[in-house]
Amino acid sequence: MQINKENIDNVNAVINLTIEKADYEKQVADVLKDYRLKANIPGFRPGKAPKGLIEKKFGTAVLVEEVNKLISQNLSKFMVDEKLPLLGEPLPNEEKQKDIDWEKDENFEFAFDIALAPEIKVSLDKDNKYKYYKIAVSDEMVAQQEQMAASQLGQNVPVEEAKDNSTIRGNFVQLDAEGNEVEGGIAPEGVLIAVDMIKDEEIKNSFVGCKKDDIVIFDPVKAYENRAEVGHMLNIKPEEVDSLESEFRFTVTEILQFENAELNEELFKKLYGEETEVKTIEDFRARIKEEIANNLVYSSDHKFTIDTRDALVESTEMELPQAFLKRWLIAVNKELTLEQIENDFDAFIKDLQWQLIKDEIAKENEIQVTPEEAIEFAKKMALAQYQQYGIHDVPEEQLESFANMMLEKQEEKERIYKKLHEDKVVEVVKEKVTIEETEISQEEFNEMMK
Repeated sequence: MQINKENIDNVNAVINLTIEKADYEKQVADVLKDYRLKANIPGFRPGKAPKGLIEKKFGTAVLVEEVNKLISQNLSKFMVDEKLPLLGEPLPNEEKQKDIDWEKDENFEFAFDIALAPEIKVSLDKDNKYKYYKIAVSDEMVAQQEQMAASQLGQNVPVEEAKDNSTIRGNFVQLDAEGNEVEGGIAPEGVLIAVDMIKDEEIKNSFVGCKKDDIVIFDPVKAYENRAEVGHMLNIKPEEVDSLESEFRFTVTEILQFENAELNEELFKKLYGEETEVKTIEDFRARIKEEIANNLVYSSDHKFTIDTRDALVESTEMELPQAFLKRWLIAVNKELTLEQIENDFDAFIKDLQWQLIKDEIAKENEIQVTPEEAIEFAKKMALAQYQQYGIHDVPEEQLESFANMMLEKQEEKERIYKKLHEDKVVEVVKEKVTIEETEISQEEFNEMMK
């Protein structure tokens, strides 16, 4: 067997591979011998079919399969041994590849195009100035979070009189056309009605101002304009609600009004745990401001990463084998049209340039991501999800369990490692260039990100 690399230019090369009879002869013979032992050929007992018949029937297919195995094994070994920095995967050379006669040829020559990653130099020094946009925490942001916390831990309390946003508990009784109770009719008890969910304004207004033991007569289908919702409320089957055409008597048994939780030490303990240092409203607002600021760092860092990518892609000279890469994209994306690949090609090239730049920075600075760092990052992601629902005091073992579940999913694991790797690269950039920090409002930041 002979294999060698022929350079075309800095980023394109051809691997020439010659497979001779001696390379595959034994493997083909062994496979055919096994076929002969197992083949079920009419007129012959198993294992007794003539060798020539087996070769005639299966020989070419076995030869093709074994040669392809040798191609795959030796191409991979050669690329690893030569430490070739490949982009994409080898593709058959359309000009140098000779026609093959599998019936007659004994030696086979193959030619594969490969693309090589270019050698690049990433310039990072204090002469490079990068803007970092820090988002200011406004009083409105703090007030919104304060209101959200009070609302999340609020509750319904009994009141004397219903308002347009009250919840009313009561008992239904189905009525006939004359307004009399239907014997054996639909009559669920203890049903909750949210006044502000009623669509019909006249019916909604009939509930406003009512008190315990008051009676409201109305058509629930007309009130909600949604039979499925009515069926759920009255706890009846779909076929029953489909034919429902009657009014109901609703007797009020309880009126509830939602009230926000009081901002006091008891609420702070529910949010942050019994050992929290948050004791006063001032402490609470300071804690909220700190949490918002920490969350906004992610947005600022994301913007900085985008700007860093654009700046480094723009400033780093890089020769890429674009013709090969386009061929490769077409070959591996059978579901995409040529037009789609053409439309997305510039974005693909930019992503590739950024990946090569990150790889070079990581190599120069010996950047690696450890399993421990991945676990810690996954735990932070888990805590952030809990905090979205107002849960701040999450046990460590619960976060650990959640993080391990995330990392068991291969796609999620790869995403986390990729994110951590990129974050480390960006941190190196921050250390080596001059950062010009600018404080802006959330509105200004949102406008920049459009």
